[in-house]
Amino acid sequence: MAYEWIVDALEETWTSIYRLLRAQPPEAYDLPTSCPGWSVRDMLSHLLGFEMMLHGAPVPPYEGPWPEYVRNPIGELNEAFVAARRGEPGSEVLSEFRDATNRSLLALRNLDDEDWEKVGWSPEGERPYHRFQETRVLDSWIHLQDVRDALLEPADDHGIGEEIVVNRFEAALPFVVGKKMKAPEGTTVRVNLSGRLARTVVIGVRDGRAQAIEIDDAAPTLEVTTPVALFWRRAAGRISAQAFLDASATDVRGDRAMAEAFADGLSIMI
Repeated sequence: MAYEWIVDALEETWTSIYRLLRAQPPEAYDLPTSCPGWSVRDMLSHLLGFEMMLHGAPVPPYEGPWPEYVRNPIGELNEAFVAARRGEPGSEVLSEFRDATNRSLLALRNLDDEDWEKVGWSPEGERPYHRFQETRVLDSWIHLQDVRDALLEPADDHGIGEEIVVNRFEAALPFVVGKKMKAPEGTTVRVNLSGRLARTVVIGVRDGRAQAIEIDDAAPTLEVTTPVALFWRRAAGRISAQAFLDASATDVRGDRAMAEAFADGLSIMI
């Protein structure tokens, strides 16, 4: 099956969420998460709601003004599904989540190659279906870490989901340097990631375009060395730019203003 690794990553991530929450007491679902205004239950309802929508369920009606943290149509869609389940016991939401994700996995494993390549709607705009489902991995895996943090049960997650997340954020670095930093012509930014998924990525602005370039011995304009875990947390907006730069495990060499622009621009998750 094409893109089986995406389905495996979703199954691994969703199963981890289910196993983490099924043993929790009722009050755990009310704990706040790092997402403004959302509890553990809300985060689970968001993931459930998106899968329900993909299966054809209508978006629940929403009454009243949108909360301040809802800033775009995707946020409105998410909040509608979240608000609809705020009165439900967490265990019931978890059961619905289990049923919906099992249904999604079955449907995905029955897709043919043409279905995976078909271009259609996604939160990022028109994209091939495999890209959309890869984004579902990104969203689900980051929210798994959010739930773990809320429960004070952080854990290493060295599976397929982590690899997809880190690869996606690495692929966005030219956008960070070129579009968000607006780095001038000739700039070279070297990013060294340490840990299980360690790598070095060099982004150069050449002919007005930021792109990955080959590693060489020339001194970069900016060099940032940081653990993989801090990299994805900043890219997902889970820690501030200042916390990222001030972390003892982050080492910055080069212009400080450029480093601050890089850290600011690194938050790229919708």
